[in-house]
Amino acid sequence: MGNPADGHDDLKTWLGAIADLAEAVNGTGSVYSLLDLVARTACRLLGYEFCSVLLPDPAGRILTIEGAHGLSAAYIRGVNIKHPVRIGAGERGEAPSSRAFRTGRAVAISDVTAETHYAWGGVAEQQGYRSIIAVPLMTSGSCLGTLTCYHAGVHRFSGDEQELLTTLANQAAIAIETARLRDREQQTIGELRELNDSLREQHALLRRSEDIHRQLTEVALRGEGVRGVAEALAALLERPVLFEDSYGSRLAVAEPSGAMPGDPFDGPDDFSALRQSLADMPATGVVEVEAEGAETAWATSAVVLAKEVVARIWIPRGLAGLRPLGRRAIEHASVVAALEILRERTAVDVEWRLRGELLTDLLAQQPAAMATVVARAARLGHDLHRAHSVLVVRVDDDPAAPGSAQGTDAPRRVLSAVHAMATRQTPRPLVARHGDDIVVLWPLVPDAEDDSAGEPTPVAAHVAPGAVAAADTIRRSVARALPLTVTVAVSRPCTDLSDYPAAFRTTRGVLTITQLRGRHDRTVELDDLGVQGLLLQLEDPSELLRFADRVLAPVLDYDRRRGTRLLHTLRTYLAHGLSTARTAEILFVHPNTVGLRLKRVEELLGVSLTEPDALLQITAALAAIEVNGLG
Repeated sequence: MGNPADGHDDLKTWLGAIADLAEAVNGTGSVYSLLDLVARTACRLLGYEFCSVLLPDPAGRILTIEGAHGLSAAYIRGVNIKHPVRIGAGERGEAPSSRAFRTGRAVAISDVTAETHYAWGGVAEQQGYRSIIAVPLMTSGSCLGTLTCYHAGVHRFSGDEQELLTTLANQAAIAIETARLRDREQQTIGELRELNDSLREQHALLRRSEDIHRQLTEVALRGEGVRGVAEALAALLERPVLFEDSYGSRLAVAEPSGAMPGDPFDGPDDFSALRQSLADMPATGVVEVEAEGAETAWATSAVVLAKEVVARIWIPRGLAGLRPLGRRAIEHASVVAALEILRERTAVDVEWRLRGELLTDLLAQQPAAMATVVARAARLGHDLHRAHSVLVVRVDDDPAAPGSAQGTDAPRRVLSAVHAMATRQTPRPLVARHGDDIVVLWPLVPDAEDDSAGEPTPVAAHVAPGAVAAADTIRRSVARALPLTVTVAVSRPCTDLSDYPAAFRTTRGVLTITQLRGRHDRTVELDDLGVQGLLLQLEDPSELLRFADRVLAPVLDYDRRRGTRLLHTLRTYLAHGLSTARTAEILFVHPNTVGLRLKRVEELLGVSLTEPDALLQITAALAAIEVNGLG
């Protein structure tokens, strides 16, 4: 086809070109392929060697070539990168494309070599063009960019040619805007589809979350306890689950169905190190921990009750493979477990209170209460018609012992551990708290009594071996469950309700004297104390106390007035075989200091510590003071 400016316009060709643009808009190609088609159509219809479509960048500062025909890649890079077409006048003047874009009118240069301010002469010479025309791409009163065409030789762009090119540019602008709208529409459709898919997924997650909530809530409603929560969570996660209390004792272990037999938590990983790694982590939420040298990571979540961490959930393999629903299930299980622990605590507190009141009434021996004590004990599952030994359990307070860091809740923790052990016994012992001591009425089985001589032995004559074994079991149970130790004192059997007050008093005294002597984590009985044991059995020790006061009053008065420790030094000296050196070592003083203190004691008492009669009187007086807590 000839040049339309010379009057050889072919309407059919133009209409075909416009149809091609419309077809491209409705096709599957990108906007960039449409821009290339616009440039190619301009070259074909108007006989240009090169043509480009320039669009503004997002900031609106420069025009870049986005579609082209006949231009080399090197030229396009040179314009876009090295010599960008800035919108507006620059240091070397304003480019034709910029002027056409700003003014909305065609701008033509017949010979770029004749233009002294044409900044793109180098790339023009490299590409091989001499003349250029830039026509704005106008639609709806705004300019989308420019259609810029080039002739290899000098060329004068006539008014008809510019008008035809402008017409093509306007059609191209409509096509470009339509293609952009189509792309935005497709993008919107894609976003809506993704949003719809996301909503479907969230709806499914919500329904699954509701299922998790329902399953765990049903566990709580059925009163299945922490074990039920563990089993439900293991089934939901398809992983083993461990619940332990805040002291590291197991509350429940559960595995998903089809799991291999064995304890999944009986592995090489050090849980104490894992717990230590939680020190700097938040108390709430699901977190992953891994101790140094551990074989696996662990997911864990705290069970919080009234801002106190009362338990912890452990799941092997960490957070890997846990979807958001898995984490949500763990968090919800933590809440349900807290409610279960609260319910168990409430029930246990009521039970402990009833047993505590029963023990108090039994020890107080008030007639009104004693009339109902047997029946009340029976309702709690205890037979007071049976002989019992009184076991008194007390937390050791030894700074060097493993349990030295006791808190005010230590008796409660010990009560919980002893109660857990006692529930497995038949007949069931009565366990209650009395002050800071735990008191256990341990039922005695007649067949278990010692009958080594082949004849019956009076049941109250000695401590039953079964009670001693029970005390040892209590100590071991506490040591396994808690980071502390206890000492347990055992009474002789009580065969009558009236025996219990005296048995408790003497047994508690045995325990107090034992711990005062620095002896911990052991089972003791009355016969272990010698003279003190005999004195503990006296109903009225007033005469002994008067005797002790007559013997030791000067030393006691001296210590009170001067803040000295003569009596303590004397007691230590007698307890260690009258050895001055050993006494000094125990008291962390010089032997000469011990000698001076003992000399002052002799002066105050008017006796010599080498005389047997004097030593006997002093020893008896000290025993009386120790038994009655005066020293």
